[in-house]
Amino acid sequence: MFACSLLFAALAAFQLPDGWRIQRTDGSVVLEQHAGRACRPYIHPLMGPGGKGVFTEYAPGHHLWQRGLYTGLHVVNGVNFWEEEKDRFHCEPMAKPVVNGSKATWEVKAHWTKPDGTPVFTETQAWALEDLGTNYVMNVTWTLAAENEATIGKWAYGGLFLRMPYRPKNRKLQEARNSRGKKNRAAEQQVAEWVEVSMPIEGLTQNGVVRIEDLPGNPGYPNPWRVDTQLGIAPSFCIRGDTKIAKGEKLVNRYRVTVGTEKK
Repeated sequence: MFACSLLFAALAAFQLPDGWRIQRTDGSVVLEQHAGRACRPYIHPLMGPGGKGVFTEYAPGHHLWQRGLYTGLHVVNGVNFWEEEKDRFHCEPMAKPVVNGSKATWEVKAHWTKPDGTPVFTETQAWALEDLGTNYVMNVTWTLAAENEATIGKWAYGGLFLRMPYRPKNRKLQEARNSRGKKNRAAEQQVAEWVEVSMPIEGLTQNGVVRIEDLPGNPGYPNPWRVDTQLGIAPSFCIRGDTKIAKGEKLVNRYRVTVGTEKK
């Protein structure tokens, strides 16, 4: 349950060496979108409302390959696009985000290739963010265009993945819950319209909450989800089975990410 929206500040975009920062004109950061030429695109840090608290974690000790909020798939034509990054992802230079008041849009394009350079997908992430003050909403259209015939293999996880700063010492204060009332590992591999994670965030007195929604119209909607032992979450269509995409065809999924804090 999110705190209610109240006030918002206008947004602005500032260039980074490998992407762009979205921040408010009062100087508080919303997020950084990274898209280096030789790495997967990812969002980190994803800040809390008003720029307080870091809601994502980069390369945690329990999963060093994870990158805050990002996409990946474990087996595509026999190649691991989940843990492996070197020689797999090649991002195009990002255009400056378009900012209009409390809204911002941007696009990330990455080429997925096999280690020998054979192209597999051209990935596009089209993001649209609206700052509502005490929370904000991000919609993304995730498109995988097949450069050659592709098979996404059945696996227990994959897709749009969120890694928040899980801490074992806070185990009793951290929770994942889905739209159908299942919590934590009971939600693993289960079908749901959405899953949200609530946990303590350094610098905040209330738990931070991030919800990902699997939107109607997506293939297989509603899809099963990954909910791992550190409460990493992902809507994972690949849990259902293999997905085949012919050369020149596209797989399109749309998701909504809401970032806020628990109501007191």
